[in-house]
Amino acid sequence: MSHAPAPASEGAGAERLPGPQHVAIIMDGNGRWAKARGLPRAAGHERGVEALRRTVEAAPELGIRYLTVFSFSTENWRRPAAEVSALFGLLKAYVQRDLGRLKKEGVRIRVIGRREGLPADIADLVDKAERETEENSDFFLNIAFNYGGREEIVRAASRLAEAVQRGDLSLEAIDERAFEGFLDTIDIPDPDLLIRTSGEYRLSNFLLWQAAYSELVFTDVLWPDFDKSALQQAITDFQSRERRFGAVPSGAR
Repeated sequence: MSHAPAPASEGAGAERLPGPQHVAIIMDGNGRWAKARGLPRAAGHERGVEALRRTVEAAPELGIRYLTVFSFSTENWRRPAAEVSALFGLLKAYVQRDLGRLKKEGVRIRVIGRREGLPADIADLVDKAERETEENSDFFLNIAFNYGGREEIVRAASRLAEAVQRGDLSLEAIDERAFEGFLDTIDIPDPDLLIRTSGEYRLSNFLLWQAAYSELVFTDVLWPDFDKSALQQAITDFQSRERRFGAVPSGAR
């Protein structure tokens, strides 16, 4: 699945990593899936929602506690208005259909991204989904909607500056940990594994701060075709690697 070469540490006697606790996914390829079948792009997005349902169901079964998916970026506003409207409609349909079930299954929903500029009905639905699941803790589903990594960092920096101005935070107290307290992902661990579907090799402005040490897996599978087996393959790839976080490899001099 991954196009990355096998690490030098892989082989006989190599210690296998535990599975990832937090997986982030750039869900890409809906349009190409539809085009290959002579269907409108909206059909690809609809099938993409089904892939999301499969993935949310499979993730806890594979030992994942946190799943963060890139649903709508700040750059997606450049798409045709009809497609943007359709994407909003799919979010509404997903939440309205699945919220009750997710709530019963102990799933906590958090929507990260900029709330300003969203249609009132979408903003209200987002608030409802978060409010009704805020006591859950069995599984954490984070939906990045109207989200951009750079924009998130700028918003966090602005809030940090305001805290300093108010006297709530001193300049001397500013470090990485303090800064992370102003990000949308506060209280969410950084992703261990970031997957991008459809064969593209970009982060596309997704979780730029949080993915600093994430393992990256790029798969040719188009998002509407993504399923439990594709997720398992990405996890297997992840487990074959050696995570060093800047340190020397184990056993190296």
